[in-house]
Amino acid sequence: MPATKAIQTQTSAPDASAIESVLVAGDLSKLTTEQRISYYNQVCNSLGLNPLTRPFEYVAFQGRLTLYARRDCTDQLRSNRGVSVVITSREVANDILVVSARASLQDGRTDESIGAVNIQGLKGDALANAYMKAETKAKRRVTLSICGLGWTDETELETIPGAQVQVLCDPTSDIEHCKNMRTPKGVRLGDMTPEQLTEMKNYFEAHPEAMLKDKDLFAALTRLLRIAKPDVVEIIDPTIDEVNEGNQP
Repeated sequence: MPATKAIQTQTSAPDASAIESVLVAGDLSKLTTEQRISYYNQVCNSLGLNPLTRPFEYVAFQGRLTLYARRDCTDQLRSNRGVSVVITSREVANDILVVSARASLQDGRTDESIGAVNIQGLKGDALANAYMKAETKAKRRVTLSICGLGWTDETELETIPGAQVQVLCDPTSDIEHCKNMRTPKGVRLGDMTPEQLTEMKNYFEAHPEAMLKDKDLFAALTRLLRIAKPDVVEIIDPTIDEVNEGNQP
């Protein structure tokens, strides 16, 4: 029976300009996929978040690639840090619904933030959803604020012109699903050698437009090359015959 084989690879260190972009501007675009995964995991570990729940995703804006917080992030922060949130007010001004929320910690510290939604012309369910959305925005924003985190919350993305959500790698992808995905030429990823997967990944990283066009395929081959840790590549069924040169993806 085919054996599972782990191949150790070295994750290249980012250059000084890439480190500066991450530390100063939070821009991850100059990092390789492995470096972004490592950064992602380290951020989660530093905050006590479970990376497998995808507390963050990527957003491209004004030439930068940064993290934004999903619901899983703020929910875990409230649970882990004992953050209590209450709605303090709801008011409408010039067709804008403004909800205020106050967060408190067990040490007595408090913080406040608002969630604002345009409700002009809304009725029925649409208006009800707008009220819930405004409350959600207020709660998540005040949670991030009291925890000292400046990330954008996912409820704010639609109000940022030009912001584009990018799922560059899904750490929870099912391995069998990844193996069954095929390249544009019909080659099954599970039938490709480690060298072919690496070559294809390098092509995607050198051509961002291709990565965005086939982001699910890119996430799948990245998953096959990286299981659990960014410096460990695990290839399933390595004894499968190599794809011949004429069928290169």
